[in-house]
Amino acid sequence: MIPWSAWSWPWFGALEAWRLGLKAFEPLSEEDPPQETVWTTPNRPVLDLGALRLRDFSFEPRSGPAVLVVAPFAVHDAGIADLAPGHSLIEALRRQGCRCVFLAEWTSATREMRYNTIDSQLSALNAAVDDLGPPLAVVGLCQGGWLSLVYAARFPKKLRKLALIGAPVDTSWGAAPAPSEAFVEQLIRLGRGRVLGRHSATLWPHDPDMTRRMTEALQLGDPEATEAESAAASAYAAWEKRTLNLPGVYFRQVFEWLYKDNRLARGDFPALGRKVGLRGLTTPLYLLAGAQDAIVPAPQLFAAASLIGDGCDVTTALAAGGHCALFMGARTIRENWPQIAAWLQS
Repeated sequence: MIPWSAWSWPWFGALEAWRLGLKAFEPLSEEDPPQETVWTTPNRPVLDLGALRLRDFSFEPRSGPAVLVVAPFAVHDAGIADLAPGHSLIEALRRQGCRCVFLAEWTSATREMRYNTIDSQLSALNAAVDDLGPPLAVVGLCQGGWLSLVYAARFPKKLRKLALIGAPVDTSWGAAPAPSEAFVEQLIRLGRGRVLGRHSATLWPHDPDMTRRMTEALQLGDPEATEAESAAASAYAAWEKRTLNLPGVYFRQVFEWLYKDNRLARGDFPALGRKVGLRGLTTPLYLLAGAQDAIVPAPQLFAAASLIGDGCDVTTALAAGGHCALFMGARTIRENWPQIAAWLQS
């Protein structure tokens, strides 16, 4: 299996799973129990829209411009942004002077949410932005990154800056052969209108060695070297077990529009009644990619710089390490996130 695109687990895992007749998957027999996200930094929920929960990580009293971190809506929960001391981008932003920090946390889809669409997610994000008061500085992580970019193209006056971290933009770079639509429909059928996290986690391409996978993500030499590193390793193992269910309609749209048809790069991505592209974008961008990222190869993100108009300022940076290390790696948090924090505040 070649782990290329951000959703390469359905693209590549599909081929083998389809040959096996999806025998590796069990149909939904009962509702999965809710899984509580564990946070490192004190916070409080300030808005609950069902599909999206807005969390406030700000210092009191608040001062300076607000920063909204948009978590991924994929396999695992928003704990990726605040995993453990020294492995938390939320902690890094606060430490570097961002006093007003919020997080858009996508919730696991219930059966009632199975018909939610990309527009549903954009509408929820729009409500959160309006509550915080635009224009905002936004940080989009992986799948939260392309959604934030679509949002910026749809509402160009509501974001003053946008940082994209390991986010797929032009999926023709490192593109994989698409599975059949029948496989996607089968995944949705097995989840009774959703794609279950326990199914997508099985398809996610990853190193089968848990210790190696963990040390690479956290950028640790030895996960048992210190008490803090051991705690971080435990937090990572718990995070991997917490999966999100995705609405089937949303999953199908992302599969078709972002990956199969590459519509964001083509300039005709459907977003709340309009088709948007990047050519007219004027929001300053900061693009951080991982040099060894096999999930979202750097060219897939950096292609954004050639797709936008001449009036848009773009900063690019390449971090050592793979995909998860962009959000929780000790070295990346220490070396790259202070630069992002300074850029957001400038």
